[in-house]
Amino acid sequence: MEQTISAQILTSFPPVDEAAVDALLRAEIAKDDTKFIVLDDDPTGVQTVHDISVYTDWSVESIKSGLTEPQKVFYILTNSRGLTAEQTTAVHKEIAANIVAAARETGKKYLVMSRSDSTLRGHFPLETELLRQSLTESGLHVDGEILCPFFKEGGRFTIGNTHYVKYGDELVPAAQTEFAKDKTFGYSHSDLPAYIEEKTAGAYPAGSVTCISLEELRGQDYDAITAKLTAVTDFRKVCVNAVDYCDVKVFAVALYRAMAQGKTFLFRTAAGLVKVVGGITDIPLLRRQDMVQVDTHTGGVVVVGSHTQKTTAQLEALLKLPCVVPIQFDSDLVLQGDEVFYAEVDRCVALEEEVIRSGRVAVCFTSRKLLTVENDTPESALIRSVKISDGVQSLVGRLKVTPAFIIAKGGITSSTVGTEALGVKRANVLGQICPGIPVWQTDDTSKFPKIPYVIFPGNVGDADTLRQAVEILTQT
Repeated sequence: MEQTISAQILTSFPPVDEAAVDALLRAEIAKDDTKFIVLDDDPTGVQTVHDISVYTDWSVESIKSGLTEPQKVFYILTNSRGLTAEQTTAVHKEIAANIVAAARETGKKYLVMSRSDSTLRGHFPLETELLRQSLTESGLHVDGEILCPFFKEGGRFTIGNTHYVKYGDELVPAAQTEFAKDKTFGYSHSDLPAYIEEKTAGAYPAGSVTCISLEELRGQDYDAITAKLTAVTDFRKVCVNAVDYCDVKVFAVALYRAMAQGKTFLFRTAAGLVKVVGGITDIPLLRRQDMVQVDTHTGGVVVVGSHTQKTTAQLEALLKLPCVVPIQFDSDLVLQGDEVFYAEVDRCVALEEEVIRSGRVAVCFTSRKLLTVENDTPESALIRSVKISDGVQSLVGRLKVTPAFIIAKGGITSSTVGTEALGVKRANVLGQICPGIPVWQTDDTSKFPKIPYVIFPGNVGDADTLRQAVEILTQT
């Protein structure tokens, strides 16, 4: 059985001259004209970037707009973690075809990054396999797929090819966490080569995976890492170990050098690698004055859909603030039909509006006990969760009063609130309010233009982080 280890190991690796690595990386980026198109399976993937565009549709025109922006990276929000396998198949085929068309019209060189969960949930290997097939048919040969689930801000680290989630002073193998028990996307291996073999049903055996070790990365053995990457063929997988950004930066230098030699990759990655290959700098955490630019004279709204233990602990801490008013949304009424379910939505919206007009913060949350149904199937569970998600987004979509800010807790929740309730077509990522917690500035055509929209992942932060975010946004 995979063992929990002390988080002290994170500081036991030899340091590197990060300024020197940064200089090498900047030089490689400057020589490269590739645009990285990031397909994000929920809106939390912008949790490491700033001043980057997020498009909520994948039309040829939107992709052309992204390709012609000056930034190295742009995002397309697919929300595919909330889709069935059949739905995400259709979506990814359409996206790939539109990328090919947009690239031909603009003449831009590109690579595609599939940004997904740092705790290894999502439609893998389906989505990247679909992209490979479609891009290959268009004439783009893809040599391999790079997996890098490192996400420092959320406490996700890969050591000795095993992926860990940080809980307090311990690193717990990902397969032993609540995330691995996900009804739709569960798994049993934390060792990434074994995870790959498990998820691909043996099509890519663990022994075929190329692993980039921390020893190579901390030793800055660029030639050896580049050689490993140039040897990858037949869409075989590459596993990247990392415990800090310096590891990802060393890898990115070698990656760019392999790309310069003609190698082409797809990526299944968490947010950390996107920031590094995009050359995106660090900025301070956002303050209220950086976010609240429209004086609404109203309070804010927090919508909580995630059921993780972390989210529930964060909600309990938030409800201790004197400025907040709790509103429980009985999401279990989804079992009683649409009329009863949406009557409950309207009841909550009326309470929210009263709170928001009073200048306080309405905190609307789903039932904390995860709904279980006898003889349930993964597909029906996902479909039901999407219906509940629609009810949750309606808690914002049906508002008639403009809040000073909106916080959505949970990946699917934040996606449906952003795209359906707010109607955002293109958002600008302002930065992060707390580590790993991004803030969109809504566009002029959205339901509430220029309002800060905080996308709070269900599996990020400490017990007090949600409360801290509200405190920052309510400071006067």
